[in-house]
Amino acid sequence: MSDIIQLLPDAIANQIAAGEVVQRPASVVKELLENAIDAGASKISLIVKEAGKQQITVIDDGVGMSETDARMCFERHATSKIRKSEDLFALKTMGFRGEAMASIAAVAQVELKTKTEEAELGTCLQIEASEVKKQTHVAQTKGTTINVKNLFYNVPARRNFLKSNPVELRHIIDEFQRVALAHPEVAFNFHQNDIDVYQLIAGKLSQRIVGLFGNSYKEQLVPVEEKTDQLGIKGYIGKPEYAKKTRGEQFFFVNDRFIKSGYLHHAVVNAFEGLLPTDTYPFYVLFISIDPARIDVNVHPTKTEIKFDDERTIYGIMNAAIRQAIGAHNVSPSLDFESDVNFSFDRSRRPVRDDFSVKQQNYQKFKGSSHQNENSEWNKILDDFQSLSKKISEEESVADRSQNQQSLTFGSAINEEPKLKKEALDQEADSDRSLFQIHKKYIASQVKSGLILIDQQAAHERILFEKFMSNLTNHSGSSQQFLFPEQIQLSPQDFALVFEMEEELNALGFSIASFGKDTIVINGAPMELTDATVKPVFEGLIEQFKQNKNNLSISKTENIARSLARRSAIKTGAVLSEEEMNSIIDKLFACKQPNYTPSGSATFVIFDLDKIAGFFNH
Repeated sequence: MSDIIQLLPDAIANQIAAGEVVQRPASVVKELLENAIDAGASKISLIVKEAGKQQITVIDDGVGMSETDARMCFERHATSKIRKSEDLFALKTMGFRGEAMASIAAVAQVELKTKTEEAELGTCLQIEASEVKKQTHVAQTKGTTINVKNLFYNVPARRNFLKSNPVELRHIIDEFQRVALAHPEVAFNFHQNDIDVYQLIAGKLSQRIVGLFGNSYKEQLVPVEEKTDQLGIKGYIGKPEYAKKTRGEQFFFVNDRFIKSGYLHHAVVNAFEGLLPTDTYPFYVLFISIDPARIDVNVHPTKTEIKFDDERTIYGIMNAAIRQAIGAHNVSPSLDFESDVNFSFDRSRRPVRDDFSVKQQNYQKFKGSSHQNENSEWNKILDDFQSLSKKISEEESVADRSQNQQSLTFGSAINEEPKLKKEALDQEADSDRSLFQIHKKYIASQVKSGLILIDQQAAHERILFEKFMSNLTNHSGSSQQFLFPEQIQLSPQDFALVFEMEEELNALGFSIASFGKDTIVINGAPMELTDATVKPVFEGLIEQFKQNKNNLSISKTENIARSLARRSAIKTGAVLSEEEMNSIIDKLFACKQPNYTPSGSATFVIFDLDKIAGFFNH
């Protein structure tokens, strides 16, 4: 039998290695930026075209390379960072494996220009698919310029797996932000398709945070600093009221290297216990300084995961440092002993007991103790039901309600006339029923079998979701054009996300256009929105989309429909006229699935007469 095992050619071996190191354009950006940092650069420029698919250029003013080093840096496992195995536990540089440049050159067309301070001329090297095409001398200032073109040009299958330009650009921005945050002492410039995305001057960490995320972050930064024998912690956390429902603004750095750690994230969130709104994530940029011998960074090719020799100690110190910062800067909410949830307080008058609380207190005096806790919520509903029924009857006896109809206030989706209902509701309909709101949250109505309660926000969300899904499927969304277009300034990530969703937004009725590097103009919006609500709803749509994307496995189309329905539905506290309440009921029971919201919450509940009688021991 002949031998069948052979050594792979270097070009193929490099392509295989590139599969782990170079996953997308953002991977190239990360490796090149970190190399520039390791070279001691004080100013770094990043230029990308077509989200890095066409071109990625990194220019630095670091120490540069000699002619020999320029050639050697493209060899596999060639590095200036380590010499022996012990060096792995004393690393102070970002790179050390010597795989990045060889991997990049294996799947792209690379041109490198570099020069040391002592050399009279620099070196220019051109490589394609691991093969050196040209090496010459060139006029060059001190430092290195690396130009990567046509990524994955020789691996079409890999190129086909790349996402759209907005998606890839968001990943590049993420990597850029991590490197820029880790090194506020270095000036950075970022250009995408000849548009300035970032221009960051060298300065303090707080200035870098504001430069990356916006001026609004000035108000929320709380400094954190802790020094022990084991490690040091410094950085900033955000105030609890600024916490967001989406991840993405949580940064850990260990010896200036960005890492991901769910364990340390729990330490931070646990320190905020009782202060964060439900299902939100605080902002933080935290740096851990620790002896390199106590960590292992050689865990994953991307170097974003590391191992600590004593994670529990680090957890405890991190948790204590955050708690101390929260307490020292008076972030915890103060107690207001003047306020009472049972009182309606007016500083110009004496505290007055809320009418509903008085009713509830009087009613409890006459209730049997055996059912007191079990039926407390139902008692509240019945009390309000009787009070409001009497009020409605008195109003109807004074004037004809049909002559005093209010205009609809929550969009034209409810204005439509169809009165289609499910057979079940037709059978339940009561000819002399009246509708009213309970606490501006629920719509109550008498039906033949008892009482129906409808959550007005949940019902409207279901109505809008099915309408938006239909518009997205059929591209039939109607748009109202604005006389005065609305401008919205976004972060670079959100700006890219908007144009990732542009086709779906157009199908819904939005008309958007870019206006500068991070601003969009909304020229039109779906008929369901008003001029006053379009900006907060659009901003909420982006935030809700990101939240759903993190937590749910649903299509982009359904995500957008869910997000817009959630953010544009009428909210608890909105006062509805009888016509509006009737419209909601009619439209709800014309839906394919009227029972639940898209997220699975109930839209209505029916209390039959037998159940009601049971509350009174009949």
